Formats: sequence, C-alpha cells, structure tokens
Amino acid sequence: MRLSGTFKPPGDKSISHRVALLSLLAKGECVVSNYSTAQDCMTSVHAVNALGGGAVFSGEDLNLSNNGRILKDSVHVDCGNSGTTMRLLMGILAGVSGRFILWGDDSLMKRPMERVAKPLRAMGAKISCDPRGTPPVTIEGSELRGIDYRLPVASAQLKSALLIAGVEAEGLTRITEPVKSRDHTEYMLGMFGANICFESGVWSVRKSAMELPSVFSVPGDPSSAAFFLCGAAMLEGSEVTAEEILLNPTRVRFLDKLKEMGAQIEVQIAGDSPEPWGSVRSVYAGKLSPCKVASEELPLLVDEVPILALLATQANGVSVFEEIGELRIKESDRVAALVSELGKLGARLEIDGPNLLIYGPTKLRATDELESFGDHRIAMTLAIACGLIGEDVPIRDMSCVSISYPDFFETLKELTL
Repeated sequence: MRLSGTFKPPGDKSISHRVALLSLLAKGECVVSNYSTAQDCMTSVHAVNALGGGAVFSGEDLNLSNNGRILKDSVHVDCGNSGTTMRLLMGILAGVSGRFILWGDDSLMKRPMERVAKPLRAMGAKISCDPRGTPPVTIEGSELRGIDYRLPVASAQLKSALLIAGVEAEGLTRITEPVKSRDHTEYMLGMFGANICFESGVWSVRKSAMELPSVFSVPGDPSSAAFFLCGAAMLEGSEVTAEEILLNPTRVRFLDKLKEMGAQIEVQIAGDSPEPWGSVRSVYAGKLSPCKVASEELPLLVDEVPILALLATQANGVSVFEEIGELRIKESDRVAALVSELGKLGARLEIDGPNLLIYGPTKLRATDELESFGDHRIAMTLAIACGLIGEDVPIRDMSCVSISYPDFFETLKELTL
C-alpha cells in the first residue's frame, strides 16, 4: 500500500472541546465552523446542553449561546469516554452555584481525577471523587480563591482546569508547569477576554468576565492527521498533504520527530487565528533513523506516541521513549497495547523500567487477529500497520475510531493507491 493525495483532518479535538465548554462561563453568541463531530467532542456538546447552556448545530456549524455562569443547579453529566470533558468541567463547575455529578463509561470510570480535585480543593472547591481517586466526581459549587500552584506533572488538562477555575476565583491564580504542555486553554481564555498573562514560566489569571466571539473557526486536528503523515513517511512511494491543519507548536512536535528520523516534511503557515494553521506535506524518504522521545517532550507527544512507535519499527536502530507512564492511564494502557499488538506483527518492543525501547527495522507480518482495546489511537495505528504488511488483518472493536476521527476509514480509502 502507498498513500497519495490531499486531505483535511477533522476539526481539532482539543480546541473543539474548549470552545464548547468555556461557553458555559461566557456571555454572547458564537457560530463555530469545523467543530469536531468526533464522539468525545460531541460529549462536550451534550454536557453543555445538559448544564443549561446553548449548543445547537445548524447545518455543519455549531451555534453557542449563554448568559455566563447561569446554569442548572442540579445535574448528572455523562462524560462518556472523554477525560478532557470531565477534567475541564471540574474546573468550570467548581465555582458555579449548584450540585453536579460527573460520570462516564467503564474506561473513564477507571481514570485518575484526584490530581485535579486536590488543587481545586485548595482553591476552596467542594469536590470529591471515588475513594480510588476515580469518578464519579461530585461538585458543590462554592466561592473560590486564587492559589499559587506548581503542577507535579506536565498536564494540559490539569493546568486548564485550574486556570479556568482561576477565572472564577477571587485574587490571583498562578500556575507553574515543570515543562511546557499544550496551551489551547490559555489562547482561548485570552480570546474570550479573560485577564490572563504569562511571565517567567508562570501563567497568571484573575477573576474575569468573558464574552464569546461572534465567529470561531476550528483548524484541523494534527493528532488525527499524524496517522497519514507518519504513514506516508514509512510507506514506499507515498506523498500526502494535510490541509488547514493546526500548527500550534505544542501540537506538532511529532513533525520534528519525523524530520529527525529523516522524513521529508514541508510546512506552510496560512493563518494565525484562532491559532497558527496551514498545510503539511509528508513524502516517503526511504531509510529512517531511530528517534528519542525525552521525558520532557512526552506531554507534547502523548497522543502521537502510538503511530511514532509504529514508525520506529521501520527505523534503523533502537528508538527510545522515556518515562512513558502517562500512556498507561489513557483510554487503554497504551504501552501494554503497543507491546502486545505490534509484537504479534513481529515487531520487537521492550519495556526497560520507565522507558519503552523499539528495535528496527522490522518487516512486519500478518497475524490472525489484532486487538484495539477500545482505544481509537491504537486502532488507527494498527490500521496503518496493515498497510505496511500489505494485507488486511482483522482488528477487534475498530468502531472506537469514532471517538476522534469518524471519517478515518473513508480518508484512508481515498488516499490509498
């Protein structure tokens, strides 16, 4: 199989989540174009409506409207499979009058929420989790006060929850992160009129009234595009271009890794609102070098590690992914999933303490069946792996790709030669 042509990835998940959820704290009306219809992002739309906000589709556009913090005062919110929805809502609802219970599917009910709840309590939030630190999460909105907090780990969702709560808190909230993580919330809070600034490695935010912009366009999701851009780099004769893609530097670190490995990557910036966006062209380059993902880089690559791991199986040497523990608490234990399923295809992956080692190059071979573990990024990685093999291998629960990329298989078919 080889990949050829142009494609537009779906609207960015991270930005889509935030524009919908932050509308709960803002006033005004906004027409959002290219909102992601991925299952997780639609979960955020349903949550907004369940809480009393306005989020209604008109054709392909999402119309948002709200009066700012005026929500229903007793709501059970189903967050589905979306950790982003739950963690951002924890920050949003902590300072809003009412009693709220957040829950989700079997996978989400096993994921850690206490590390978000703990600093919110330091701000005065009345919030509790299951004794295991997992959902359900119960919130009784209360008066919040600003805090000075250093994140124990680099986490965009934790940082976002605290900054959002800071918009509702009296006094100054200061957030320091050990290494830089995704910064969509910071961009959007500023766009919505929040009093937020960055200086000397510290984000500061004060209590603010926010307003929705009248129009908002969501760029394409680079984490979704990564499967085809990485696929082109390892499938002989391939050349693909992702158009209208988000180019925020905290989201395209995987392109740097592709370049380090010897792939031919061309980037063109076309605009800067709401964040930088443009096009990315990826061309098969033949021999690939191994990569190293240092621990401080992982927060900017956490969603792309599965497809980069597949790429590493085709590189000449040992690739090292450091401190990959965060991948064990995603939709699945992605480390175990990669070792298991790529191993079935003949790849050699080894867990070395906190690190993942991948030896290449390996000519992958077919097997009887592969398992996605209900994880959309594992499923799409295995689909690209089948292209390397040159034949289809049954993959269980492929429907999970709808969590992030509903049109993945249609795009794959259009690009396949």
